[in-house]
Amino acid sequence: MPHASIFRPGISLTLILLCAALLFSTTARAQTAPKPDPKQLIIIDSDIGDDIDDAFALALAERTPQFRILGITTAFGDTTLRAQLTLRFLAATGRAEIPVAAGVPTPPKTKFTQAVYAQGGDKSKILPISGPDFLLDQIRKHPGQITLIAIGPQTNLGAAIDKDPATFRKLKRIVMMGGSVDRGYGKPYAEPEWNIVCDIPAARKVFASGVPIYMMPLDATILKFDAARLDSLFSRNTPLTQQLQALYNEWGQKTPTLFDPMAVAYAAQPSLCPTTPLHLIVDDKGNTVRSPGAPNVNACLNSNPGTFFDYYLSRTSASR
Repeated sequence: MPHASIFRPGISLTLILLCAALLFSTTARAQTAPKPDPKQLIIIDSDIGDDIDDAFALALAERTPQFRILGITTAFGDTTLRAQLTLRFLAATGRAEIPVAAGVPTPPKTKFTQAVYAQGGDKSKILPISGPDFLLDQIRKHPGQITLIAIGPQTNLGAAIDKDPATFRKLKRIVMMGGSVDRGYGKPYAEPEWNIVCDIPAARKVFASGVPIYMMPLDATILKFDAARLDSLFSRNTPLTQQLQALYNEWGQKTPTLFDPMAVAYAAQPSLCPTTPLHLIVDDKGNTVRSPGAPNVNACLNSNPGTFFDYYLSRTSASR
């Protein structure tokens, strides 16, 4: 007896329709799914308001199209006043959407030179969350994606490590201005550097955190912003350069050294400061000392000031 045919036109048509619907649904999802953000996700931790280089660093970050700045945390000393300064600067330069969190306050060790400008910032807009908590919250939202640009004493970083070391390790990397490997403040030998020596325990925690560290030490960041370059920048008379000039005038000195902007520049264009893998420890005096062991930092030991300033001015002199 011959086998009955298993071909059933109704079932075949149903399968075809189901496949077509599935293909349409998959295509629609592909078209509407959010694309990954091609920009670097950045958080800046800064002690803006004492020396002037933090303001110049923030200006460069604002004008770096590769960055999406998730927020700024203020470090060391009067962190609330630093947050007010940052908010005023951001508002005046068209970046008021960037959130600002005040970090862990500490006894001040130096004069807050730009305090009058800072007092004009809107205190009510400081986030109702501490700097370390803001940092950890953002890492949880963007694990493995955030570059933390650390350009102040590392108190906030140390506090975040104490709170949740596992989350802190999910940073993509830390690009920091700090330390002194072979050369110091204009001296042909290493010496304690401000950002490290202000909070030695915090720096030790950061160096031991397991997060990839790219370090811009004094060796590569004694970058003197001479009068001709300053005049060139300020002559642009943009909202950004106007704010920089106001802060520069309040700072009250003549020739800034752009320590911190190199960290921002490196995060965008690493060729500006090629790095060397090293194992460094922080000694009891705040020196960052070469030591045997697997590398825990990539340190830039030399930079080209002319190349750096060409890059800096090309970004910050632009109208937008």
